[in-house]
Amino acid sequence: MPGVTGRSGCGRRERDAVEADELLVLVAGGDQKAFEDLYGLVSGPVFGLVRRVVRDPAQSEEVAQEVLLELWRSAGRFDPARGSALSWILTLAHRRAVDRVRSVRAAGEREEREARRAHHPAFDQVTEEVEAGLEREWVRHCLDRLTALQRQSVTLAYYDGYTYREVAERLSLPLGTVKTRMRDGLTRLRECLGGAA
Repeated sequence: MPGVTGRSGCGRRERDAVEADELLVLVAGGDQKAFEDLYGLVSGPVFGLVRRVVRDPAQSEEVAQEVLLELWRSAGRFDPARGSALSWILTLAHRRAVDRVRSVRAAGEREEREARRAHHPAFDQVTEEVEAGLEREWVRHCLDRLTALQRQSVTLAYYDGYTYREVAERLSLPLGTVKTRMRDGLTRLRECLGGAA
């Protein structure tokens, strides 16, 4: 929780946990005001946990809302003897988030299988593959025209996905030197690739 540190943070967390326990019991009895209070208390932690698992912000909001709706419907299933309300709620959130990730992954795999089954290479695709191969060859040719140091920096950044800072660390060079090397290398690449047009 933001701004919670030291012993006062532990006290706050403990108060929130006790309050959540009390509120959830009232919610199980149909108390709407208790649900509003519980919602305000747990919606942040629920969304945060879901966001870490699901990653996509829009889907995370959707899953968090599903969890809170499920909380209203199934509050009677909470057993205080088995743990705190907050733990129970976060367990619901984690399960729902994992289910969403699995569902999205399974749907993607199904679509991919269907696409592969329905896939018939067309003439245009063959042409595109040939053109892409020629473009790759031209890019290699242009990369070979860079100095070894420029080629190394550009390759680390654009093919291996490193940031400028990470490239500088890997090459044990100052960040400014790497930025200059990258700028000069990219300028030469642009000029070379312009000749391919």
